[in-house]
Amino acid sequence: MSRIADVVMKPRAGKLLVPFFTAGFPDMRTTVALVKAAAEAGADMVELGMPFSDPLADGPEIQHSSKAALDNGTNLRRVLKAVEQLQREVELPLILMGYYNPLLTYGETKFLKRAASAGVDGFIIPDLPVEEAAGFKTLVESNGMSAVFLAAPTSSPERVRLIDKFSTDFVYAVTVTGVTGVGRTFGTDTDRYMRRLKQELTKPFVAGFGVSSAESARRLARYADGVVIGSALVKIIRGAANRRSCLKQVTRFLAKVRRAL
Repeated sequence: MSRIADVVMKPRAGKLLVPFFTAGFPDMRTTVALVKAAAEAGADMVELGMPFSDPLADGPEIQHSSKAALDNGTNLRRVLKAVEQLQREVELPLILMGYYNPLLTYGETKFLKRAASAGVDGFIIPDLPVEEAAGFKTLVESNGMSAVFLAAPTSSPERVRLIDKFSTDFVYAVTVTGVTGVGRTFGTDTDRYMRRLKQELTKPFVAGFGVSSAESARRLARYADGVVIGSALVKIIRGAANRRSCLKQVTRFLAKVRRAL
């Protein structure tokens, strides 16, 4: 059983907490420290964003963090080196989230083998349609990793079933028809969408895009098996006066969300 499957399937008192950090923002040393802080705050898994120049699924906060990370010289090789370090220091599954172009440029087969040896547990590739992902899914799973695909409010029941089939251990439910970002309002339409996924999916699912507080996390967790939080964390990191303050604020925020879940 993979580490992701072990975490997703094991009995727990609350729902899954999955923080997202852009690798290399504000620098790689801080990224490593942030993942360790998330583990201490009670996170179950961590998404590490692979910075890309055109992150089409991401809103202003994560776009900013991605550009800053690229300006810092972050690339796929450095991301994998950070994963190797983290595998020695934390026990959380680490999922890489990013876009398909850098993987193709690196060489898909070569990169996925390298990622597996570094200790990557899974992948989320927002711009890879599930209808075109059979080869990617096979390569990921043959290297002992998990493929995670995204469902959206616009996904038809037929497409939800395909996403469910192709996702190895769980599905990522995008809560809005738009990009990532804080300050979203989840209303009755979101509730209906979450209930529909709960009926149509056979695998667990986590909800993301717009989760910015303990309250919004608690609301989505009424239906979802967990939540992903990204832009809200980037906003905290950007506003922190220094590294120590950044780590303290992120830990405090995640601990509050953990209690809400």
